Amino acid sequence: MKSLILTLLSLAFFTAVSASERNTLYELRVYHAHPGKLDSLNERFKNHTVALFDKHGMTQLGYFVPINNEDTNILVYWLGFEDEQARKNAWEAFKSDPDWKAAYAASTEDGKLVAEIESLLLEATDYTPDIDVLPLEDDSRIFEWRTYKTNDGKLANLNARFRDHTCALFEKHGMENLAYWTYLPGQDASDTTLTYLIAHQNQSSRDAAFKAFSQDPDWQSARAASEENGRLLVKKGVESLMLVPTDYSPVR
Repeated sequence: MKSLILTLLSLAFFTAVSASERNTLYELRVYHAHPGKLDSLNERFKNHTVALFDKHGMTQLGYFVPINNEDTNILVYWLGFEDEQARKNAWEAFKSDPDWKAAYAASTEDGKLVAEIESLLLEATDYTPDIDVLPLEDDSRIFEWRTYKTNDGKLANLNARFRDHTCALFEKHGMENLAYWTYLPGQDASDTTLTYLIAHQNQSSRDAAFKAFSQDPDWQSARAASEENGRLLVKKGVESLMLVPTDYSPVR
């Protein structure tokens, strides 16, 4: 499981404005549910939390669980904020909201739902697509959350390779680019980590797409040119988690 480390609710929550035009800060949150409590956690989000997040000005980008979630028992989601102060204000208002306190109390009568919460602050790369806030209605899609760990001093080179080559090649082979982020400075591995979210039609198309991508001469040339002065990624520096959206997720 990742040490920590997008788009889009229903029209009742969003307008057709790019979140990237108003948000400069993103937050990745991973909730580790207690055994047998994930369904209750999802119900709390669906019936209470998402409306309260919207009430307090948080942009909700997507809620997911792993395709194979029996062992991990986690919920993964992304939020957007105008800046760090807006995030602080939103969380303080949410936590003090009487409706949240009531929902929390009712949902935990038989015990807490969450054993651990992981949080990472992110900033979108300059090549991330506009994060469209209109709902995407293709319920058959699956999603992939990937995190790359670079050697020291190589993150800029990796971003250049994605900006100039990889994103276009992903599209060429049928993968959908959703969002690319780096960690906000000051966090562990902020100068060596790229994390991103892409979408696929299904698992078989995903596997075929990556196979075709890896064999593409344009990719092979781009990789060779980018690594003339050394490998960009550490050994085993790619982590991948296949996700499906919850039934209340904006992006589907």
